[in-house]
Amino acid sequence: MCILGLHQKQRPLMCNITLFSQIIKKIDRSTFKKLVQDKQTDKGCKGFDSWTHLVSMLFCHFAKSTSVRDISNGLRSATGNLNHLGISKAPSKSSISYQNKRRDADLFKDLYYSLLGSLGQQASLRRVKLKIKVPVYLLDATVISLCLSVFDWATFRTKKGAVKMHTLLDYDGKLPAYVNITEGSVADNKGAYNIPLEKGSVIVADRYYNDFPMLNIWDSKGVFFVIRHKDNLAYTVISERELPEKMAQHVLIDQEIELTNPQSKTKYPKKLRRVAVWDEKNQQTIEIITNNFTWAAQTIGDLYKSRWEIEVFFRDIKQLLHIKTFIGTSKNAVMIQIWTALITILLLKAMKASAKYGWHLSNLVAFIRLNIFVKIELQNWLDRPFEDHDKPPKYNPQGVLFPDYK
Repeated sequence: MCILGLHQKQRPLMCNITLFSQIIKKIDRSTFKKLVQDKQTDKGCKGFDSWTHLVSMLFCHFAKSTSVRDISNGLRSATGNLNHLGISKAPSKSSISYQNKRRDADLFKDLYYSLLGSLGQQASLRRVKLKIKVPVYLLDATVISLCLSVFDWATFRTKKGAVKMHTLLDYDGKLPAYVNITEGSVADNKGAYNIPLEKGSVIVADRYYNDFPMLNIWDSKGVFFVIRHKDNLAYTVISERELPEKMAQHVLIDQEIELTNPQSKTKYPKKLRRVAVWDEKNQQTIEIITNNFTWAAQTIGDLYKSRWEIEVFFRDIKQLLHIKTFIGTSKNAVMIQIWTALITILLLKAMKASAKYGWHLSNLVAFIRLNIFVKIELQNWLDRPFEDHDKPPKYNPQGVLFPDYK
C-alpha cells in the first residue's frame, strides 16, 4: 500500500515498491505461467526459471544493460526489492547466458501476442488524419546488422551478417500485429507471405512489396492494399477518373489500369487503380497502386503517407531499447532479446497512453531508466512527473539538548 503524505495533490505519492516492480506487475503472472506449462520451459531450469529470465531481459531493456554482467549486477543492486519482482535472487551471468541459448524463444513471442491482446488495446489512439474506419496495417522490414564472424548463422552479404524484422504494424496502436524474424538475406516480400490477413482491412507498403502473386492472394481474401509501384511497371490505362477541382490539389493522376506484362498479368489478372500524388515535403511524385476503387484519391495518398509511422517505430525500437548489440551470439539468444524488446515497447506505449502528462516516448524511457529502483507510485508519477516534493516539516523528533543556549 502506498504511503500517503501531507498535501497529497501537490506531490507524487511515495510507494513501498519500485517503479520497475510496478511495471512488471502489468504482466499477468497466471497467463505467463500457463505459457510456461504449455511449452515446458522450466524443465531442468535449475533455479533460473522462466519468470526470472523474463524479468532479467526486461531489466536489460529498461536499464539498457550492455552485457549479462550488467544485468546480473544491476539486479543484485536491488537487494531487498527482488521479492517484489517475483524472484528470489539475482541471476548469475552464466545462468543468463546459458538460458538465452537454451530456453525456447517462442515463449516470449507468445507472451508478446498475449499482452498485445490486453495492453495493446490501451495504447490505441483516436484517428485524426485518416477518415476511413477499417483496420489499417503498415508493412515493412528493417535490418539489424550483426558481425558475420560472430553470428555465423545470420546470412546477409558476403562479409556482413544481419537479421531482418518483417513487421506488420497496427496503425492505431503503433504496435506490431505480426513480426517475422528471419536471416537478413530473406527478401522483404518473401518474409511477408505468412502475415495474417483480416478481411476488410488495408495493408500499406513500399515498392519492395510489388509481388503480384502475393497481392492476388490478398485481394482474394478481401484485403485492400496500397502499394507504391515500381518505375518500370508495365500497364495500359483503361479509364481516367475525375480529379477533384478544389480540394486535394496534390492529387495528380487517378486511373484504372491493367497490367500488360504477360507474366505479371497472369499473376494478377484483375484491374488496378493507379493514383499519383505530389509529396510537398520531399518534393517528389509518389505513384501508388491499389485494389480499392471507392475511396477518394486523397484518402489513398493519406494512407501511403501514414507508412512513415512504421519508420518511426523502427527508429524507436533501435534507439531507445537494447537491440543494436546483443548479449548472446546464438540465434535463440538474439530472438529472445528482440521479442523482449517488443514486450518492453508494448509496456512503454501502454504507460504512455494511460498518462495524463504528454510524454514523448524517448523521455519516458530515459526517466524510467533514471528512476528504475525509485519507490514512487507509478501512475501518479506518469501523470505528474515534475511536481516538487514538499519540504520536510521544521520539527526535530529528538528535541533540543540545550534549550536555553543561544
